[in-house]
Amino acid sequence: MGKSGKLAAKAHFGSEAELKALTHSALKRLKEKQLEGLLQAVESRGGTRTPCLLLPSKLDSKLGQHWYSLPLLLCKVFRWPDLRHCSEVKRLCCCESYGKTLPDLVCCNPYHLSRLCELESPPPPYSRYPMEFLKPSASCPDSVPSSTETGGTNYLAPAGLSDSQVLQEPGDPSHWCVVAYWEEKTRVGRLYSVQEPSLDIFYDLPQGNGFCLGQLNSDNKSQLVQKVRSKIGYGIQLTKEVDGVWVYNRSSYPIFIKSATLDNPDSRTLLVHKVFPGFSIKAFDYEKAYSLQRPNDHEFMQQPWTGFTVQISFVKGWGQCYTRQFISSCPCWLEVIFNNR
Repeated sequence: MGKSGKLAAKAHFGSEAELKALTHSALKRLKEKQLEGLLQAVESRGGTRTPCLLLPSKLDSKLGQHWYSLPLLLCKVFRWPDLRHCSEVKRLCCCESYGKTLPDLVCCNPYHLSRLCELESPPPPYSRYPMEFLKPSASCPDSVPSSTETGGTNYLAPAGLSDSQVLQEPGDPSHWCVVAYWEEKTRVGRLYSVQEPSLDIFYDLPQGNGFCLGQLNSDNKSQLVQKVRSKIGYGIQLTKEVDGVWVYNRSSYPIFIKSATLDNPDSRTLLVHKVFPGFSIKAFDYEKAYSLQRPNDHEFMQQPWTGFTVQISFVKGWGQCYTRQFISSCPCWLEVIFNNR
């Protein structure tokens, strides 16, 4: 079977014969080397770095009542059969045409795009738990979670830095964030300092280059932790962009994210958002984080500002509709602390 035949076998045609015909027509336009790159991308599910698939930008096709650009058509065929419009996708930084204008050409590699995660409004019940859970109580101190349970700063900082310095003044401005990996209430490994604009965090990746969780020594023998750890797979991609920090879910399972800048500014609730495989979400907005510091708010001044921290759990969520009320009960999770300077 040739490369075109292998790609056709992996496509999601459903019952639409018209889509199948359009796909065959599109594949015929590709040269042998382009077909090889597309096949590698599809077979590895984006785990192998593949080149851009540059084709004329005016090769639109009509399917039913909708017109599809060639990048959108290939995304629909090989990734998301329910895709309808270009506003539903976002180009990844691994694409050579990211942030560039290429005259008359467009990248059609479906794994150089991600799908945008739409925030649910109002948020579903699983994503809410009251701020009261996070307030210390003098009358009943045992009734509130520890700083670890609330995603606070109860971890060992690198030599020369105190916990509060890592949270509020993350040291060397050459890095824009540090990442801590946790298994339940135990941090595994050292803090990972990030200088490059994009970081892959993964357990197992064919061409992995970044923060490899699989190389960390963990003493946790819990079957659940080991099961979830094995499902992290390609993990996530963390990228600092012009408008903020984006998280792309490269794994085969959902991830869950909590960030102050994903909340309603006037809300006193903390929200946990579910991000499905192949989807991206803007997890952190610097301008919004600065505006949320509220320096004159007495209540917020009573404890270190945690608005520059994002928490990400793999596979298992936490919140009101889960048995896990706090992220420290999740088997495998990350804490990302941003440099606020």
